[in-house]
Amino acid sequence: MSAATRAARAPGAGERDEKDDRRAEAVLRELVGRHGETFAQEAGITLKNTPQPLYRLLVLAVLLSARIRGSVAVAAARELSGAGLRDPHRMAAAGRRARVDALGRGGYRRYDERTATQLGEGAELVTGRWGGDLRRLRGEADGDVAALRRLLREVPGLGPAGADIFLREVQGVWPEVAPFLDAKALSGAERLGLPSDPGRLTALAGGTGPEVLAAALVRAALDKKVAGSVG
Repeated sequence: MSAATRAARAPGAGERDEKDDRRAEAVLRELVGRHGETFAQEAGITLKNTPQPLYRLLVLAVLLSARIRGSVAVAAARELSGAGLRDPHRMAAAGRRARVDALGRGGYRRYDERTATQLGEGAELVTGRWGGDLRRLRGEADGDVAALRRLLREVPGLGPAGADIFLREVQGVWPEVAPFLDAKALSGAERLGLPSDPGRLTALAGGTGPEVLAAALVRAALDKKVAGSVG
């Protein structure tokens, strides 16, 4: 077979791109279907643009920021909520011992003392600066995601990773944040052989909420078994 004949029969760039897109769409559909639960959902938080669920998400992001298993952080968030510590006023008023005890019941023991202190300090910050309502923090950022990220990092215990966790989860109710696929989510995409561009990933995911897409990709990044279960 001549080189010209082989070239004529070889798929063109457009055909290859279309095939790659179909594969990516199928992988994302399967990934989201199996592993698209957000961390907020796992923690029992029905996320809305109202003060209490936003604050509970902030607490969850603080808990997930420590070097501890995600399942333990989620369990601790559930325990804090079960103890009634669902808003910054109650969190601050409960006292450090009550916070330590709730964290311990969730298995969050290695960092319990430090985290209990940070949660108290963070509650006071949220109350004093934003009146207990994180929508005011959002307003202060005025649609600037970088500014929003900087403001979040002022919360004790919330470093760069924790701020990214909050932004990944909140983009479903704060649409100006979307699409927010941080380095952790994009590492999941890379593990699955998917594109690294957030806009393209969002388009390939179709009508999937960006927070759900981000959560699924992060789970693939964190667990090889998740990545191996799709594709």
